[in-house]
Amino acid sequence: MRNDFRGSAVVVTGGTKGIGLATGLAFGRQGAHVYLTHRWGSADEDAIRRAFAAAGAPPPAIIEADVSVDEETVALMETIKRDHDRVEVFVSNVCAVQPANGPESYRQRSLNKSLEYSAWPIVAYVKQMKATFGRLPRYVVGVGSDGARSYFSHYEYVAVSKAVMEVLCRYLAYHLRDEDVRFNIVSSRNALTDAVDEIFGEDYVPFMTRQAGEQYFMQPSEIANAVLAV
Repeated sequence: MRNDFRGSAVVVTGGTKGIGLATGLAFGRQGAHVYLTHRWGSADEDAIRRAFAAAGAPPPAIIEADVSVDEETVALMETIKRDHDRVEVFVSNVCAVQPANGPESYRQRSLNKSLEYSAWPIVAYVKQMKATFGRLPRYVVGVGSDGARSYFSHYEYVAVSKAVMEVLCRYLAYHLRDEDVRFNIVSSRNALTDAVDEIFGEDYVPFMTRQAGEQYFMQPSEIANAVLAV
């Protein structure tokens, strides 16, 4: 039986496009009060609200909050606390796109940035939720990747940071095993999002479609439904 998320606070980082937006819509259809974070004014808020309305979902809260800035994380939690006494679901979805192309292109700064945005938030947000609400979210889901187990050109930094997030998730689950919280990672092959073109180039999707068929790529909604299920 699916949980009743009506009126519950659900936080999705990087939630205004791609997998994040699809995940927000999946929870919104279940009646959740969804908080979608983004940074640098990149969101088309009117289009997002129309998508939620078309899905029969409550209006989302669209909040500019850089996951790498502690002060913005604190402010986000205080905003949520005005209407809720806990976060029911936290989905760590942000992915910093830092393309690489072999050893000569590797830069420690780029790796650190990828880790800061794509791996560390699953720790920082969970800790701040505990500090703000006095309890942990009931569900924590990291949006992972099969990049650490496969090879994708230009994908090194993302693969490393997603692998680190998976390790952190595993250890958090162990250390917090006596708390009312459940940790999961949802990983998939490539999904059809803007990030795919940004990392691999605009020729990648047509090429892989010719080589492996349209079924090679997943739709963001498929991954979102998996996140909702766990």
